[in-house]
Amino acid sequence: MIPVSSSSVQLPTQKTSADTPWQQLFSESLLTPEQLVQRLALPETLLTEIKQANELFQLRVPEPYLDRIKKGDINDPLLKQVLPLGLEAVQTPGYVTDPLQEKDSNPIPGLVHKYKSRVLLITAGACAINCRYCFRRHFEYQGNAISSERLEQISSYLMQHPEINEVILSGGDPLATSDYRLQKIVSKLESTPHIKRLRIHTRLPVVIPQRVTEQLVSLLKGSRLKTVWVLHINHPQEIDDQVTRVSRNLKDNGMLVLNQSVILRGINDNMTILAALSEALSEADILPYYLHTFDPVTGAAHFNVSDQEAIKLWQALQAELPGFLLPKLVREIPGKPSKTLL
Repeated sequence: MIPVSSSSVQLPTQKTSADTPWQQLFSESLLTPEQLVQRLALPETLLTEIKQANELFQLRVPEPYLDRIKKGDINDPLLKQVLPLGLEAVQTPGYVTDPLQEKDSNPIPGLVHKYKSRVLLITAGACAINCRYCFRRHFEYQGNAISSERLEQISSYLMQHPEINEVILSGGDPLATSDYRLQKIVSKLESTPHIKRLRIHTRLPVVIPQRVTEQLVSLLKGSRLKTVWVLHINHPQEIDDQVTRVSRNLKDNGMLVLNQSVILRGINDNMTILAALSEALSEADILPYYLHTFDPVTGAAHFNVSDQEAIKLWQALQAELPGFLLPKLVREIPGKPSKTLL
């Protein structure tokens, strides 16, 4: 057992009020294993493997998300999404560092073009929370950073491809950058006549709701581009009053708010939980969109649920929910022209 001395561990400031700057909450999300163990009253015997896994993929959990994790519960579904485990060091056949083969669809650093009518921009390399199952946990973010020069290159690429009508901001997390920088990116996209939609794939409104500032909402509301938000919520426990207020604010300002989840072993591989998630999303004015099967990324095989199990879960869910609350069950297969419906 490795002792944890309270005098030797500096915990991040525990602030969750709506007026806490999101930048402060973001910067304090980088935790040490000792901080996580003490903050959540976890068994000290976990420290050794947490430290080992932390070397593979750094621990990040912001305070608003920590507040939703039950202290002392090693089986808490939110904790399991962020807890580094020794299993991450196990090499599993078929699990690779680039499971979606995005390097093959990366014509310009910072831009991924997999599907005909839409492209994805690696808007930021950082996240406020490092989910242990992340399919981009090994992604080369530094080499794909979007500088002003690269933004011009991306703009030229878009002009040369009139079939592209939608740009997806992703990362990392696209909201892990300033409103000022996002405004520059949006303005550049608006200058391309055939771009109609802006899609934002983000977890920050869930893990740090304060990130959705009035300035950001005003920027997107005033854009000629139709804005679609795709949040990433895997369990109903992730939806609290702050998340609900943010999603309703976005909807009230004319933006579509969707959710995509991934089926995760021991977290939501249960029809009752998935049904409760869809109902909780509905209460928060978020529409269930995709239910992803697991991407085989190195270090995360312990989260995998087979496609056969996933199909059975979805069929049970279909009998439980109205059609408009039933997410599409999909797998992303490299080289295919779209997501594959299961």
